[in-house]
Amino acid sequence: MNQMTPATGSAYQMLDPTAELSAERRQRRAPPAQLEGATIGLMSISKERSLEFLDTVERLLVERGLEVARFEKATHTKPAPEALMQEMVERCAVVVVGLAD
Repeated sequence: MNQMTPATGSAYQMLDPTAELSAERRQRRAPPAQLEGATIGLMSISKERSLEFLDTVERLLVERGLEVARFEKATHTKPAPEALMQEMVERCAVVVVGLAD
């Protein structure tokens, strides 16, 4: 949570917009030393043009001989379902999320 004071001198709070109920600090996982032999997940959050972006990323990765798995959320307005997150964890060494706008 950030505290900011506008020019008027009154204070207001900016809140974290994620869907978590309580703040949780997560350790960043180390990326794999190499991508060869790893599955790279590409997830669209269903925003406009994210599929076009991920199609290009997929083409470039496949041209380099890398394995790609595609995923898509039903809507960008809600967090990804737990089952989708679990599938990505089980199948992929890394995941690229296509936000687009």
